[in-house]
Amino acid sequence: DILWGFLNTLKITQSLPLKKPIHLPGKRKKERIIPSAGVLFDVDGVLLRGGSLIPAARRAFRKLLDRNNNFLFPVVFVTNAGSCQRHHKAQQLSHLLDVQQVVLSHSPLRMLKSFHDKCVLVSGQGPLTDIANSLGFQKVVNVEQLREHHPLLDMVEHGTRPKPPVTIILFGEPIRWETNLQLLIDVLLTNGSPAGMHALAASQLPVLACNIDLTWMAEAPSPRFGHGMFLLCLESVYRKLTGRELQYEALLGKPSLLTYRYAERQLRLQNHGRKLSTVYAIGDNLMTDIYGANLYDRYLSQQHAAMTTTTKLVAQGTGSQVTMTVPEEEELVSAAAQCRSILVCTGVYNPSDGNTAVSESVFHGHRDLVLDLELVEPHHVVEDVEEAVDLLLQRENLTSDL
Repeated sequence: DILWGFLNTLKITQSLPLKKPIHLPGKRKKERIIPSAGVLFDVDGVLLRGGSLIPAARRAFRKLLDRNNNFLFPVVFVTNAGSCQRHHKAQQLSHLLDVQQVVLSHSPLRMLKSFHDKCVLVSGQGPLTDIANSLGFQKVVNVEQLREHHPLLDMVEHGTRPKPPVTIILFGEPIRWETNLQLLIDVLLTNGSPAGMHALAASQLPVLACNIDLTWMAEAPSPRFGHGMFLLCLESVYRKLTGRELQYEALLGKPSLLTYRYAERQLRLQNHGRKLSTVYAIGDNLMTDIYGANLYDRYLSQQHAAMTTTTKLVAQGTGSQVTMTVPEEEELVSAAAQCRSILVCTGVYNPSDGNTAVSESVFHGHRDLVLDLELVEPHHVVEDVEEAVDLLLQRENLTSDL
């Protein structure tokens, strides 16, 4: 709501994709400029802290508008948000700009069409059934339905019994962790039939996890638990009970490679399908925003050659095949030359506390991410999002016209 109101005050009345070439202010007859760069903004810790707008965000966005209140570049907001409140804000932002400018952690699930006709169990917050339906999933069971019908309540009324789930989608951190942990374990250890006894099957049900942020920045002075913390609990319980590691079919959201490919597709749609030379990714979290942007930069530089085994592993999340076997549709083929990561100091990352959360002994990334220190080294470090915008305008030689 805060972000929606802020953008509304800037009077962004005409949305992207750009319907005419940009004419920068201050020039009577400016040569036509076709954007050669696109910008990916994180939200929490970059633009917002909980329900409050970061002051630098207002100034930054004014610098990104031309005299007709159009963005100078294609802009997409890429957030790992998945809760009801953040999802609602993202919907409002997308509606205001009248294009698909918001990429949530679960947005790439649209591309995993092989799961859309399967019965899926969804965990998280908010209207999960509606969200899953909007992403293409046709048979959805939520944890609350599972709690009501398996196994405590009377099962005589078979007409209301949910279908046994064959895939699990973890959208985000739930409200009642203990209930979700118990029922998810029940489903995993009964191969989708939680009314039965636990019996470890030879193969595990597919698990799709969105948003692996261990922490995120709200209004509290220190970071709050994110969905990655819930995943850590689920993995620990599963390993303790079975002696096996929980396997993921795919990890989505930042730093997933598929998420950045999907986000670049959204940028190109705004730019009438024209290629972008540079994608700037602005974020506050080393292990998601910076890791993901640098991984994507590495992928762009290597996409025409064989990728190293390590990069393949990180790109896929766990070494599974789902992320890499998404149909290579033309609109998902990456075309940018490079991705530049810009780290701001208004969120999870705080240079004054001396803890970067990345070292051999302290690694806040997900279990299945490879510790590669090059991937957590930002191309640029700035104080806030306004400095980030100043930097990219300077790199794109637009500072003098603003």
